[in-house]
Amino acid sequence: MDAPDLLNPERRLLSMMLDDPGRSFAGYTMEQTLHMCNWTDQAIAIGAAYGLQNHGLVEVVETHSNTYTLDHLGEEALESGLLEQRLWTWMCEQDSPSMADLQKAFERHEAGPGIGLLKKLGVSLSDGLLTAASPEAVSEVIETRVDFLQYLKDGITDELLNDWMINPGDGPIGNAEELIEYFSSRAGFVKRLERTERVFLLTEKGDEYPRESLEYVSIVSEITPEFLQKDGWKNAEFRAFDVTLEATTPRTGRSHPMQALIERIRSVFLEMGFSELVDDYVQSAGWNMDALFIPQDHPAREMQDTFYLDEPASINLDEDVMQLWKNIHEHGGETGSTGWGGSYSTDVSKRALLRTHTTVNTIQYLAEHPKEACRVFSVDRVFRKEAIDRTHLPEFHQIEGIIMEEGANLQMLVTTLKTFYAKMGYPEVRVRPAYFPYTEPSLEIEVKWRGKWLELGGAGIFRPEVTEPLGITSPVLAWGMGLERLAMLVLGLDDIRQLYISDLEWLRQQPIL
Repeated sequence: MDAPDLLNPERRLLSMMLDDPGRSFAGYTMEQTLHMCNWTDQAIAIGAAYGLQNHGLVEVVETHSNTYTLDHLGEEALESGLLEQRLWTWMCEQDSPSMADLQKAFERHEAGPGIGLLKKLGVSLSDGLLTAASPEAVSEVIETRVDFLQYLKDGITDELLNDWMINPGDGPIGNAEELIEYFSSRAGFVKRLERTERVFLLTEKGDEYPRESLEYVSIVSEITPEFLQKDGWKNAEFRAFDVTLEATTPRTGRSHPMQALIERIRSVFLEMGFSELVDDYVQSAGWNMDALFIPQDHPAREMQDTFYLDEPASINLDEDVMQLWKNIHEHGGETGSTGWGGSYSTDVSKRALLRTHTTVNTIQYLAEHPKEACRVFSVDRVFRKEAIDRTHLPEFHQIEGIIMEEGANLQMLVTTLKTFYAKMGYPEVRVRPAYFPYTEPSLEIEVKWRGKWLELGGAGIFRPEVTEPLGITSPVLAWGMGLERLAMLVLGLDDIRQLYISDLEWLRQQPIL
């Protein structure tokens, strides 16, 4: 027979099998193979066996089995009692078990989930009282679960799992497989360890392989300049590589998509001649809202929208600056505006909070440099008291750009916006009138994506009520948008939470931005 070209580990394994006086036609286990070939690395044995199988000389037979053991929460439940077991025991000890009493007897993180577990067992809540239509059935199921956890304590295999016997009953669990499935649905209760055993069988073709072809040879797998400078390559045997086979994808480090997008935005702003501005998260309500002509009774200032701080509870502000804000808010100051009327409170201005937008930092920068033309940007975190859902987070990023210079106008703002978004990969941009408390005129920015116009941010020129009290005489152009919204657009997501889930497989599949 024509002998196929074998690698040295394949030659050794086949040679050992053929020279074994007590030839095992039932197959060689991994332990027998390692001992027979004097190997310590299982990877070498597996590689050699599969290589021989590809040539039809050896057959690799795999058997798979599972071992089930308790995870950390399962061990904790076995030691201190299942949650539903402890709640049910408490119920049985009460004359009239009520939800109010249960919440007093158990921690909040146990009472809520525990009632959910009991309801699935037939416990109902009516007029604040907990009752069970069939207490015996509830007790039976709970006892079965506890017994099964005890059975898993030292670990059991598939075969032992089949030995688990319980009375059929009318409960929701009737056999060991259902118990395993149930506890697997409760995170941290059961661990499943998969085991794969391999046996290597010599085939008829392998038994006929010419033994003289199994001598070790020097096989060259890497060609270097030093190797070619000598004559040894003339008589060497070179390892063959099949270039048509699929190669494994290298797992190299890379930036998170959000960080990559931030770096891309930074590079665009820097190309356009902007400087980056970075400042503190903790600010006063005065700079965060009063300076931007947001009335002190505006709904956005309430606790429902803003994170106010206990430590520090207030931040000292310059009295002259607060007097300027007071004049603006109450009667418009010297700007020609009528202001908001009412009474301005310096105590409200001093309240400490987590900034709700990055404009608080740019307006402070402009106040410190009221006469210097500038182009600055920031990409940083802001905080608002939002309920977490597919489009909202309480902590997110805001992108902001500011231009202050003599002669700045609306046309310059629109042109800058179109240039920025074109560099970001969205050449079709349009603006339409909008309202924002501290800009006039105000614009909403829309880009065309997959044939539809999507609103991505707001823009405008700061009102005189914002700039004049701080000594700023040049027009100030400003625009901003949410980074997460842009990330969802770029990555094609419909749930903002995906950006912050540590899903390595999803991260590996994301494009390089």
